[in-house]
Amino acid sequence: MRPTGLWFDRYNAESRVLETRRSRVAGLLLLACLAALPFTVGPWLLGELTFLFITLIAVYGLCVTVGMAGQINIAQSAFVGVGAFATAKLSGMGVPFWLCIPAAALITGAVSVLFALPAIRVRGFYLALTTLAAQVMFPIIIMALPMAWLGGLVGMPVVAPRLAGVNLGTTTGLYYLALVLVLFCTWAVFNIPRTRFGRALRAVHDNDTAADVMGIPVARIKIEAFFAGALFAGVAGALTAYSLQFVTATNFTLFASVWYLGMLIVGGLHSPLGAILGVLFITLLQEGLHTIGNMALQTGGAGGTIFALNSVVLALCILLALIFEPRGLAHLWTTTMTAFRLWPFPRT
Repeated sequence: MRPTGLWFDRYNAESRVLETRRSRVAGLLLLACLAALPFTVGPWLLGELTFLFITLIAVYGLCVTVGMAGQINIAQSAFVGVGAFATAKLSGMGVPFWLCIPAAALITGAVSVLFALPAIRVRGFYLALTTLAAQVMFPIIIMALPMAWLGGLVGMPVVAPRLAGVNLGTTTGLYYLALVLVLFCTWAVFNIPRTRFGRALRAVHDNDTAADVMGIPVARIKIEAFFAGALFAGVAGALTAYSLQFVTATNFTLFASVWYLGMLIVGGLHSPLGAILGVLFITLLQEGLHTIGNMALQTGGAGGTIFALNSVVLALCILLALIFEPRGLAHLWTTTMTAFRLWPFPRT
């Protein structure tokens, strides 16, 4: 619901993500704060924010595949790993980072198509098993290939990104690189629902049989949904490779894929805003538990038990979200903002 007095005379104005001048000013202030952050905080916080941006890009991919198209994907961490290994290989061949990142995204998209083909014939639980197989196969394939190809069990080093002679492999450089890419990915994922492709995704999500009757090429749209989601995973994988500076198959586990999906469920499946809120909430929860665990270890407490609670807390968050707020934190945010806009009048 919009407040009284907010009206539009053009469709482009009405379809903006940030509708009011106040929201646009708030967005610019947020960008200014993020840009100035390296001058005011230490390297630890910059590293944590860089990791948060990388995670958000990966969850954006799930938002497209799972949230918009309704195609369950439990292999997002494997696709992130494909992007990371592609970046490591290309950077070792002397390819500049501004070519490595889009190339890694395209390679990841091409790999995802192979596992998207079963989506033409199966759905739901069976599609989840297919993507789970992709996640399980990823480390097996990496380790089975000759070591000269992708490093095998040892892994591969990653050449630090450089731009005009400036090393971007530092904490500050990686932060700015991740910030630019997450802003671009945010712009892309918020605009997808307003495109012809986005409307086709929504139709397939709601009822693929009805979409087929309406003339929408359902099989192609399902494959394109996996491809689009894997593009985001490839970008996240490239950033992960540059951040870690050394990639191994053990960095990209099934547990990470579950975390990605859990973040989207908690935040809200059907909105990019849900991806943002879910990643922020779960990441802050993780860091809070890690901080408490470290403090307990230093004082001789049960730090190991607190660290082990990470998985339990994630499971509880998903269960509570599914039981009490299936539409996620994004719905709570929308409800709160609507009440704020309409105050002091009732929402009814």
